Order: sequence, then C-alpha cells, then structure tokens
Amino acid sequence: MTSSVGPRAERPTMPEGYGLPETTDGVLPWAAVEERLVAAQHYWLATTRPDGRPHVVPRWGVWLEGRFWYDGAPTTVHARNLASNAACSLHLEDGAQAVVVEGESHPARADADDLGRRLSAAFAKYHGAGYSPGADAWAGPDGGGLRVLVPRRALAWFSFPTDCTRFTFG
Repeated sequence: MTSSVGPRAERPTMPEGYGLPETTDGVLPWAAVEERLVAAQHYWLATTRPDGRPHVVPRWGVWLEGRFWYDGAPTTVHARNLASNAACSLHLEDGAQAVVVEGESHPARADADDLGRRLSAAFAKYHGAGYSPGADAWAGPDGGGLRVLVPRRALAWFSFPTDCTRFTFG
C-alpha cells in the first residue's frame, strides 16, 4: 500500500555543470519512488554518533503508509545514536537509480489488531530469509524494538540528471 498524499516535487539545488533541467518537466512522480521503497529488501540507514562520526548500517524493513518501519535491539549502535539525535538518512542500494530519504527515527509500538497486522503482512517479503514477525511482535511495552522513520525530504533519480527530483514532505 502506498500513501495517498504525496510530498511536493521540485528540482534539487546542485552546482552548475550537473545538467539538471531548469524546469520541473520530467520530475519523478512520488508514486514511482514509493514503489521502489515498498519493493526494496535491503536499505542502508545512516545515523550520527554523539561525537559526530557517521554510522551506516544495512537494515531490513518495510515502507508502509508513507513511513519506514524496522526493528532491532535498542542496544545497537544506530539505535543508541538515534536516542541522542533522531535525524537519519535511508538509502536504497542502487546508486544509478537512487532513492535517499531524510527524516527522523523514533521508537514505536504496533497493536496486533491494527498496525501490527499490516506490518506483519508487509514483512512477509523476508519469509524466505527466515524472518517472519507475527502481528503481536511490536505490541509489548517496549514495542519489540520497533522504530519508525518519518520522512522530511527525499532525493531520487532513475535516469540522472533528467529526472532528478527533490521531494519535501509537509
């Protein structure tokens, strides 16, 4: 399922010489970008350590209802980083057809009857890899380590530079 209301699309600001079109003709539709976020199996999450050093980690997760949902122990480096600075970036693996999402990640919970059921269904893409959380996996007091990344901005292109698009979320 994709979100019904998309972000504002425009051209990003880049140094002269990158060849970006001067108009918004040909910018990507958010629905096409969101399709890739939903279909992806591997994501890269970038956070910042308290001393300012970057940290990047591969993550499994799901793009559902306009957000990136993932889980893991609160003792991991990225979760500890996010506890002191919620800002993060999410990247798909492909650099030629790039999708980069910037936002904030926060702990979350999901009741089994509602969001937990939808998350469990979305995580079905990992069943072949042996990961199949049930609808109640994130319903406990600590949310089972569930986190949600709420997007603020995104950058995407499938044919650089002609369709390079910056998305801004409300």
